[in-house]
Amino acid sequence: MQRRSPKIQFLFWAAFFSVVLYIWIVTVGLFNFVLIDEKPLNQPQNIIFLLFTLYGILMLLTLAGEVVSTMINSKYYQRFFGVMLFFIFLTLLVARSLFG
Repeated sequence: MQRRSPKIQFLFWAAFFSVVLYIWIVTVGLFNFVLIDEKPLNQPQNIIFLLFTLYGILMLLTLAGEVVSTMINSKYYQRFFGVMLFFIFLTLLVARSLFG
């Protein structure tokens, strides 16, 4: 069995959970705000709080992965977390343009 460095293990699990959180955020947003049959009178506060919490955790995890990958000079994870940051900001811009 091959043993990996703890830094590489952290980067792998940070990448895995950042992808899982991103997919979770996109599905919750799509099912509750875009693909809804009728407009609700009030915004669902629990869903909005969930999305803010998930975005906060996702940003912390992604930025931590970016910093660690830069410190150990891992080009693969630098590119991965850079692309994740691009998708996160792109998603925020799309959500902002959809909901004003």
